This record gives sequence, structure tokens and C-alpha cells, in this order.
Amino acid sequence: MNKAGSVVALVLLLGNVAAFGRGVSPYLPLNLEPEIERQIERALILADKPVMTRPIAAATVLDALPTVCRIDLVLCRQVRLFLDRYMRSSGVMYASAEGAVTGGTERPVPNRHGMSTESDWQVATSLFFQPSDYAIVSLGGIAYQGETIPTGSMLSVGFDRMQLDIGYRGHWLSPLLDSSMLLGTEAQTMPSITLSNYQPLTRLGLRYEAFVARMSRSDSIAFQNGFTSGHPKIAGLHLSIEPVSGWALGVNRLMQYGGGARGGNSIGDVLEAFFRPSRFDNVGPDLSVDEQFGNQVASFTSRFLFPGPTPFALYFEYAGEDTSRGRDYLLGNSALSAGIHFPRLWQRFDLALETSEWQNGWYVHHVYQDGLTNEGRVIGHWGGDARLTGDAVGGRSHMLRLGWEPRFGGAFEFRYRTISNEEYSGVDYERGHDVTLRYSRPWSQFVVGAEVHAGRDVFGEDFSRAALFIRFGDGEADRETHGFVDIGSSSPVDFEGAELFVDFGVNVHEVRIDLDDTIPRRTTDAEAAPHFAIGVRRPVSRHSDIGARIELDDIDGHLLVGVRALDYRYRFRSPLALGAFLGAARYDLATPAYGLYGGVGAQWRDLLPGWDLGIDVRYASKVARDDLLPTDPLGGRNDSFYDIASATLTVSRRF
Repeated sequence: MNKAGSVVALVLLLGNVAAFGRGVSPYLPLNLEPEIERQIERALILADKPVMTRPIAAATVLDALPTVCRIDLVLCRQVRLFLDRYMRSSGVMYASAEGAVTGGTERPVPNRHGMSTESDWQVATSLFFQPSDYAIVSLGGIAYQGETIPTGSMLSVGFDRMQLDIGYRGHWLSPLLDSSMLLGTEAQTMPSITLSNYQPLTRLGLRYEAFVARMSRSDSIAFQNGFTSGHPKIAGLHLSIEPVSGWALGVNRLMQYGGGARGGNSIGDVLEAFFRPSRFDNVGPDLSVDEQFGNQVASFTSRFLFPGPTPFALYFEYAGEDTSRGRDYLLGNSALSAGIHFPRLWQRFDLALETSEWQNGWYVHHVYQDGLTNEGRVIGHWGGDARLTGDAVGGRSHMLRLGWEPRFGGAFEFRYRTISNEEYSGVDYERGHDVTLRYSRPWSQFVVGAEVHAGRDVFGEDFSRAALFIRFGDGEADRETHGFVDIGSSSPVDFEGAELFVDFGVNVHEVRIDLDDTIPRRTTDAEAAPHFAIGVRRPVSRHSDIGARIELDDIDGHLLVGVRALDYRYRFRSPLALGAFLGAARYDLATPAYGLYGGVGAQWRDLLPGWDLGIDVRYASKVARDDLLPTDPLGGRNDSFYDIASATLTVSRRF
């Protein structure tokens, strides 16, 4: 009753302050209408709008359309026709139906809300009614063989800076298109209460999303030397800033807690575990399993938009399933993901490439022994379902997506995924593959098409699913649409000064190695080795640039990959420039090691036209790998740590 009263009070508060901002916004489909979702992703890159979470508010896309129209009028028309559905007081947001022929073994279809390859049908729809600018009632659902989920059914009240959603709202806490380490659409949508904004706050462009959700029932929650049954809760938080156009930086947290006899956590318990995860969320001498708050995961994300003649988005996600070394800011059992998305290649194509790698602790837990799952599916990366249930094994995935709009009409999309689990597991996994090919085109007031999804899983079993679908559409694509948006005050994104560059040079490094508490630490001798990097940057003020970079170094005979998620440079009036950066590093050892990565540097610009000379001092802190192999030290710790200090001298070529 107290919780219900709090929600009612918040609704009343939102109603009282609603007059100070724009009203609520409905959300666009999330992995339900891939054709228009792909077009919206492309449009937001062209409009210089970095997307850090999903679902995307319709108002965000509407605000971006004037810029899109200056760059790609055809794409702008397609997106605007879709948004017309939302410009009424009631109507259909989306509706689709498909029938399929299936074969082979049953496997989850990645990011399809829990559906498997054995489902020979699926329907999805969402209707809305907006009685005022500050309230929307949505009724929706997804159904497939054996399941019906009320995804999209919710009440939304508030305004642009504080929107409250109560019901089955989706969450996707990642800038990646095909995977989200913390929370995505691999599993069924959970009922939740969410508070967020779609209009950025302050000059920093602050966005937030806070929610609490209820997971499916679990009978495997450890408690008092046995198990208890109940519904664990998930509390989530997203914060991101966009201080300059085209670049955003975000943090995400998920906290799994409660359920059965472990329930009853107070707000104080949640806050203590949130701000001091190493103290309240790790079993140790001062904290038993029963006293442990629960399970936590976190991530740092970034997204950089390059506004050149061929624009693209470059984005990263560095996540941790735990803390490391007892320090709240260090992530343990890490995962690193990266992607690049070209929204427009040779006019008729678009391309996205993504890769992810994670260590062994993901989606398994000693308290919540079903792991981070809902209705039997992992709530994060689809790769977590490509293994035996409960197997603590790391893995690596890659994704390629190619879109093509041929001259004869319609659109093709080809997607290839591959995944491999680490070999230290007792299970004899194989490399898994899957391919999806889809063609769609407008027909009267609908979109019709066909999709084939097939592959071989990590157990060597084949699967396939071929489907025909029809979706509620927006009429013929060539329908007259002139005059629907005022573009007089807009202009294309200014890409003057945006640069692509490569670095060649040499690094001098030393490594401090800490294998175990029982083994003395040692530091390697200083050595020199090759250095290579590729990066992008864009000016954000008269003297400042923001960019992103990937660096490759030979460190003590092993490859170090450094990701600069934030790469800042200050240009003086002279050729001198100073910089600083922060990101994550991957060290290629017997099993991969991860850690924070940062440094400072100086550069002498235009040593020759288009050529710069630079020097950087870099440090990778507490780069950690799990001790999982028979050859690893047997001691009191389960991981080894490496501190890597280096300096580089480089020659940079700008393009």
C-alpha cells in the first residue's frame, strides 16, 4: 500500500508540473518492426543524435527530422510517414503477423522477446489513446507459440523532462544494435515502473532512466543453506550526457535482489548496495550469502558520430558483472563490445559491424542460480543463451548487418552472427553461426515480406525458420509527402574539421604482474615494440576536439587493444596541442584480461602538411584475467592483475 501510494503521489505531482514542459511521448517499436527501426537508426545518425538507450521516444525522432530532410529527403519521408501514426489522439502504433515453417533443433531467436525457432507464428500489436498532452494509455502485446506477453501495455504520464511509465515497457541499456550486455530484448518484457526524460537536461545534455521491474518466478534462490522461491526484482539506472553535438557518454547499473524469503529490501538497502557495491554485494568475512544484497552488473558506454562525407557512428560498451580488488569503480568479470554503423553507403546501402567479448561470470550467480534470466532466457546479450544453462564460460560474438534498397523497390537486409565459447569449459562447444535474410516492400496500406533464419548452434545442431509476414504500413513509399515538415531553418550537419587519422610509431612499456597473493609481484624490463592506431575526431569549439580511437600495441609479447571512448584534444594557436583520454583495454593472454585505460599526450600538428608528431603517456590499471586454466596459480585469489605503463612516439596521417 505504501508503494502504491507513492506511485499515486508521483502521478499527481507530474500532473501539477506538466504545464512547464512538452507532454509525454509514445515509444517506437523495439525489435518488432525491423524495417522502420533500421530507417530510424540511420536517420538519427544523419541528424547527429547519438542514441544510448532504447526504446526511442517518437518526439526525439520528430525533432531530428528537419536535419534529416536536408541530407536525405527520401529517408526523411519514410520516417515521417511512420510517425504520422503517432500524431493523433488514438490509433495503431504497430501491428504485424507472421507464419513460419520451422526445422531442426529449437534455439532462441536472438532479441525476439523470448521466441524460439520452433514457433511457427507470431503476432504483435500496440494501440494507444491519448486523452491529454500529458497522458497516454497503450495496449499492446506479443504472442507466439506457447506464450503471450503484454509488451507495450502501459500508462504514461508526465512531460518531456519527467515521464512515468507503468506497465510492460521495454528496456535496452546499450548503444549497440544487436546486443546489450545488461538488458535488452532477448527475454520477455518484465512489468516495471520507469521514470525517464526524452528532453535533455542542462547544458550537459543529461538523460536519465530509472526503473524497477519484477522478474519471473525462480525456485533456485539461495537462502539459509537451502533455496527459497519467489520473484526477484531488478532495479536499473541509466545516466548519460551529451555535452557536445554528436558525442555521448553513459553509465548503467542493474541490481537483482529480493525474491521469496530474501524479499523485504528497503530503499536504504538499495541505496547502500548501489553506492557501496563492494561492501554490500560481495560475500566475505563480514558478509554472508544470506546478508548479501544480491547481484549487480554495470557498464560504461559511449557513442561518437563522425559527420564526414560518409558519416558513421562508432560506439563502445565496457561492462562488469562484479567489482574488482574491493574497489567500487573497478569492474570485474568484464565484457567489452564495440560497433561501427554506416547509415549511407553508395546511396542504397547501409552497414553495421559489432563485436562483443565477455569473461566467465556473466549471467550466472551463486545466490540467483537461474542467473540474470526471465522466463528461461538471459535478459542481456543473446550469446548468454548459446551455452548450457548455468555454465560459467566466457565467449565472443560478431555481427554483420547489410541493408540494400534496390531500384526495383523494397528493401533487403542480410545479417550474419557468429559466436564461440571459451575452451576451458568442460563442454565441447563448437563455433555457432546464424544467417538472416529478409525482403520487404510496401503493398497498399501494408508492408509484406519474407524472412529466412537458419544456422548451426554451439552444440553442432542445425536450425531453420522461414516466415512470411505482413505489417500495418504507411501506404506506398512514393506517396506524395511534400510540405509535411518545415526545413527552412535547418542545415546539414557541419563536418568541416572532422578527421580520420592513423598513427604509426613505437611504444616503450613495462608490466607490473600480480598473479596471486602467494606469489611475489614483479615488473618486466622496459621494452620497445610497434604501435598502431586508427581514430576519428571532430571540432566542438574553436580550440577543442572530441574523438574516439582504437590502439594496437605489442606489450611483453602479447597484443594490447586500447579503446579510447573519450579522446579529447585542445589546440593552441601554435601547432602545439595537448590531449587526454579514458577508455578500456583488452590484454590478449591465455584468457582475455580487461581493465581501465587512460593517459595524456602532446602533439605537434602539421609537421608536414597532413602529418602530425605525437607523444603519449598511457596506463592500463588492474587489467584482470580469470584463473580458469590448469596452469594458473593455485592460491587465495581467482584472478591475476597486470598494470601496464607505456609511452608512445607516433607519426599521424590525417585524412
